[in-house]
Amino acid sequence: MTESKNYIAFFDVDKTIIHLNSAKVLVKKAREEGLMSLSGFLNAVYLVVLSKIKRKDTLKIIHRMGKWMDGIAVERFNKMVDEIHHDQIIRAIRPEIIEEIRIHRENNAEIAILSSAVEAICLPLAGFLGINQVLCTELEINDGCFTGNPVGKFCFGPEKLVRLKEFCSSRNYSLPDVYYYGDSIDDLPVLEHVGHPVCVAPDKELLKVARFNAWEIHQW
Repeated sequence: MTESKNYIAFFDVDKTIIHLNSAKVLVKKAREEGLMSLSGFLNAVYLVVLSKIKRKDTLKIIHRMGKWMDGIAVERFNKMVDEIHHDQIIRAIRPEIIEEIRIHRENNAEIAILSSAVEAICLPLAGFLGINQVLCTELEINDGCFTGNPVGKFCFGPEKLVRLKEFCSSRNYSLPDVYYYGDSIDDLPVLEHVGHPVCVAPDKELLKVARFNAWEIHQW
């Protein structure tokens, strides 16, 4: 029988649990390993720039960036991610986040990851941190290769809120008792609906909103 928890704390991955953007790390490593063409790499860089200056819808950019994985063998990709996990991801974990997780566990909270990052990044990270629940982007596979599309929707923006609500409903958690740790204005749909929004090194837009709403802010 599963032990009843007092509440749940969700953590984003990129720029929250870790101080890196895992998508950028993946793209750079893929280029180095020959899994991405030069033109594909330059296009990815261009899309990142568009995202930063908000010249294009972020979700559309994510869809376009995902296309570089079309045709890549799952086995080869996972081997590359294993190297990234050991060499970069673990080292990028914020010590303060580890402490936050420890405090929540002492308070009998359930801990979960809620991130737009892909399973290949989130699952090993969750395992390292002892987190059992992971809600993230799952990539579609056909005949041992990625298609460049997600299974269902990318776990991003409003979709994060949908998944959080569904999970909390299934576990009888009340939203006013829920914690969510995020870093980006793109996390706003979730942050606005939980009782305990926590902003970790927030971007400028989120920082402005967080200050206006007197949300908890950490510049870790």
